[in-house]
Amino acid sequence: MTRVVVADDQPVVLEGFAAILAAAPDLEIVGTAPDGEELVALVGRTQPDVAVVDVRMPVLDGIAATARVVAEHPDTRVLVLTTFDLDEYVYDALQAGASGFLLKDVTAARLVEGVRAVADGSMLLGPNVTRRLVQDVAARSHPASSAGRAPSGGPAPSDAPGLADLTPRETEVLLAVARGLSNAEIAGELVIGEETVKSHVSEVLRKLGCRGRVQLVIAAYEAGLV
Repeated sequence: MTRVVVADDQPVVLEGFAAILAAAPDLEIVGTAPDGEELVALVGRTQPDVAVVDVRMPVLDGIAATARVVAEHPDTRVLVLTTFDLDEYVYDALQAGASGFLLKDVTAARLVEGVRAVADGSMLLGPNVTRRLVQDVAARSHPASSAGRAPSGGPAPSDAPGLADLTPRETEVLLAVARGLSNAEIAGELVIGEETVKSHVSEVLRKLGCRGRVQLVIAAYEAGLV
């Protein structure tokens, strides 16, 4: 069972999303929260696999809550819900370490699939979001360097902080993550165990100083690897 918590300040939306997810045979709702502060406390108590988090919440908004959850409970992946496809908040959420986001008008089936994908280690972006999102986040992170960036899309791989510290296998895993593969898919492609993949991903995150898989994609893009 994949353990899930849901956070939203609108009771009807909160109850609706929780009910949709609870109806899936492989998902278990272990708690709900009406604001970001309660979400962080809830994650601490229940240690869920996935937190489904609304961006706009009182007390502590979804972005700040995501940053705290990722920093304090790295085994919990965050799926952010947003009203607008390229909402300004989406960029901040990804930088905070969210594993991805979906629009709040998502279908029930897509929501369930999204939670499963994030739990499996995939990077999840909304259906209308393309490579431009990653490029824009990278540009916002390094506006000075991106202004004079060559068409290849980033500095030479040897110039990327932490990249030289990766082993050949870790580099393979990074490239696979950048292609959007899940841990299971990476394991199949590299013919290694899924737990081994998780270990490699954790080490790549540590060496590159990234908080989540989306940031790994950004790092790979900035390094000119993709």
